[in-house]
Amino acid sequence: MTQQDAAAPQDKATATRRRGIDRVVEVLECLYARNEPMRPNQIAAAVGAPRSTIYEIVERLREAGLLESYDGEGRMFLGRRLHYYGTAYVRRVDLMREADQMLRRLTEQTNETAQLCLLEDGKYTVALARNGGHHFRISSDIGQRVPLPWTASGPLLVSHLADPDIIRLVPAEDFRLPDGRHLAPEVFLQRVGAARERGLSRLDGQLDTFTHCMAAPVMDANRVCLATLCLVIPRLEAEPRGSQLARILVVAAAELSERVAGIVAPERPLRARAGQF
Repeated sequence: MTQQDAAAPQDKATATRRRGIDRVVEVLECLYARNEPMRPNQIAAAVGAPRSTIYEIVERLREAGLLESYDGEGRMFLGRRLHYYGTAYVRRVDLMREADQMLRRLTEQTNETAQLCLLEDGKYTVALARNGGHHFRISSDIGQRVPLPWTASGPLLVSHLADPDIIRLVPAEDFRLPDGRHLAPEVFLQRVGAARERGLSRLDGQLDTFTHCMAAPVMDANRVCLATLCLVIPRLEAEPRGSQLARILVVAAAELSERVAGIVAPERPLRARAGQF
């Protein structure tokens, strides 16, 4: 037996294990993306895997607490142990820990909903949120991925990229707004340029027509926008309170940048305090 022949079974076993791990990831990603309980056969159809394989994986994940039975019809959803993992992640990661404190302060100062938003796989997503004190609640949709052109944060999250790279990153279908209108890519690039210059982005809500959103960048040590702090306010308050809230938001984002990356960006907070938003 040659050395190559001896290695073949080991390589095959490694490839089999890797495929098994890939299937586990696919199951979790499928439930996360669909954001609804599913039967194992539905998961199998969604990820294109044999039913027997998915049934075995689902049962093992259920035993481990990573999935939980949702009802008597065999549907499964993400389990509470994943929440524990996420909680541990928040405790360990400086950005999340510091941002959670900053969001609490923002809601106390403004009485509005505050969010930390990230760029994930070319989409906008809300990572953390705290509701304001209004009688109605603005849905946070934590973890939901939304096209960048639909959001106030989108222009800031890609502001470190050149225009051609932005166009390559954003799929063509993401320029179709929720109301069916098509946003010209050049218009989005103009928003990116303006947000980059001002250190602030504002937009009437695309998913909720009663809201107005404003976002300010949280910068890393290379002055790349690694996240945004956002305020989501009733649209009726955008005019009377918009400038005041923008000043508070920009100062908070600059402070958070200093905390997590050790950088100081005095120009924009000073402009904010001077009432130029």
